[in-house]
Amino acid sequence: MGTTAAVVGASGYAGGELVRLLLGHPELEVSAVSAAGNAGRPLGELHPQLRSLADRVLCGPDDPAIAASDVVFLALPHGESARIAATLPANTLVVDLGADHRLADPAEWVRFYGGTHAGQWPYGLPELPGVRAQLAGARRVANPGCYATAITLALAPLLTAGAVEPADLVVVAASGTSGAGRSAKPHLLGSEVMGDLSPYKVGGTHQHLAEMRQSLTLVAGSTVSMSFTPVLAPMPRGILATCTARLRPGTDEAMLRRSLTDWYDGEPFVHVLPPEQWPHTAATFGSNSCHLQLAADTDAGRAVVVAAIDNLGKGAAGQALQNANIALGLPETTGVPVDGVAP
Repeated sequence: MGTTAAVVGASGYAGGELVRLLLGHPELEVSAVSAAGNAGRPLGELHPQLRSLADRVLCGPDDPAIAASDVVFLALPHGESARIAATLPANTLVVDLGADHRLADPAEWVRFYGGTHAGQWPYGLPELPGVRAQLAGARRVANPGCYATAITLALAPLLTAGAVEPADLVVVAASGTSGAGRSAKPHLLGSEVMGDLSPYKVGGTHQHLAEMRQSLTLVAGSTVSMSFTPVLAPMPRGILATCTARLRPGTDEAMLRRSLTDWYDGEPFVHVLPPEQWPHTAATFGSNSCHLQLAADTDAGRAVVVAAIDNLGKGAAGQALQNANIALGLPETTGVPVDGVAP
């Protein structure tokens, strides 16, 4: 057996996607799959698409096979990862797909999540400056949130270049229903979602706002302010984020484009599309890619950047595997899909 990887929270959407990607990874072998409420059930009952491991029985989150694994992915609801992480050996690579270890400020954790702040781990958005160096050899990694990934990738280059003002960032982003998890909720029923768009957590209350401000403040070199409105869309997966910022005097569309293309030149998973080709969610399904496009709205004096990702790919499982590759010293594209699935 080579390098072994366990998935805690394998019954959920992100956990299932992570198992799927691991099954195609040439250097990692799935050891344990765990789900507290579904322990004892075969994985194939919950994820019939995962035929290779359909007969693998889900264990509990405290099963010794998890601590014996070389890599442990925690695909758990917010607030549930820290307890399990604290029980794992120091030399185990742990990638937390939840929010427990993303924030540096305990007050921000309490404000958006409540409970006890578990401390910050290296933040796994590799395309940000200096992050790959922090991840190399790390044994603990905090995987970013899905909205935070798309929006930070869209705005960070413009803020770093000084092309836009850090104040008055405005984002409206639509997400598929899998972003809300797999637990049964009346407002996520097909009959409620189909043919409908609905905003939620409006007015600065969405939990990803804290990590977006944290990351963008670091790259901007000054405090950012952001209005963020998430929208539930009638699709299973995907995020489309429309991000706007006030243009600084003298900034034109060519400067904005250079900011993006220079930043992402050579990046395997972030793609600045050709002019007039706009991102759409279906083009990212099943991939770890982020598609970006921009415009300068000179009448409004604002830059507009549109980002599309798969919230279960670059927004969760794909990025977790990308981060694990970096931490293990593997090429970061190993087993991580660049190309999407269509139709």
